[in-house]
Amino acid sequence: MFECSTCTEEFWDQDDCDDHMDYQRHWIECETCSRTFRTQIACNQHMNAVNHWAPTFECETCTSTFYSQHAANNHMNAKNHWLPTVACETCPSKFHSEQAAENHMRAKGHYRNYCQACRRRFMNENCLRQHLNSRIHRGTNIACPFCQTGFVTASGASHHLESGSCPQAQILNRDSIHQIIQQLDPNGIVCKKQLGWHDEQNSTYSVTDSAWNGSCWMCYLCKRGFNSRKALQLHVNSPVHKEKVYHCLKRGCPKEFHSLAGLFNHLESESCGFMRFEGVQQVHNQFNDAILNRRRITGF
Repeated sequence: MFECSTCTEEFWDQDDCDDHMDYQRHWIECETCSRTFRTQIACNQHMNAVNHWAPTFECETCTSTFYSQHAANNHMNAKNHWLPTVACETCPSKFHSEQAAENHMRAKGHYRNYCQACRRRFMNENCLRQHLNSRIHRGTNIACPFCQTGFVTASGASHHLESGSCPQAQILNRDSIHQIIQQLDPNGIVCKKQLGWHDEQNSTYSVTDSAWNGSCWMCYLCKRGFNSRKALQLHVNSPVHKEKVYHCLKRGCPKEFHSLAGLFNHLESESCGFMRFEGVQQVHNQFNDAILNRRRITGF
């Protein structure tokens, strides 16, 4: 039997072995010049004689070394000795192919942004956080203190009251809620310091034909375009262009807000790291208690 000097193939006669080595380029190559040899011994003798040794190339898995990268590659192809390079997104495991890594992560739930309970993968950490804080996982445990309607978030419950949507507390809106909180917050824990406050809530703006620019209904304040007069009417009468009257509870955070709902949405996003989503519900309950019982806001 005649064995290829590079891979594990064996042949019954020398000519077949030579043909294989020619076709596969499996001849032993000098590390420096272009000469090739049938055996490693012959090649070594040549390199010793003319000082053609070069740095060795190692197999990625075993202890074998080779005198060219091509020879090392041939060995690793023949022996399947390539190191796995495709990493799992979560654990240290690595795999030889994207499909093998995908199968592993799907079986183990090892995707970086993955909901194990729902077996769903998300594009990024923010999308996963929004999913985990959605109705699916949170339910509607935050109740309006007046009509007991359930909401997923504190910001949703606050918007319900500030927009005057509560059937049991129609006298409450953004303006009246701010006035109450301002009176209960003399130290400015949540309200911005103001010299005075004028009633913005009772000001209603109408959209005239001059807002149509030929292609859309445009807000003259922010230059934003809308597809209908009604959409622009809702926009100009929303809090978006009104005075920012609240600030973040975290000292040093520069964020300010038009509404209590905006403040709670900021806290729920955990963007400034002041508290976790679960803690915002407790703060919301303290606000409700302060408003209902006219208790001073002292801190959180």
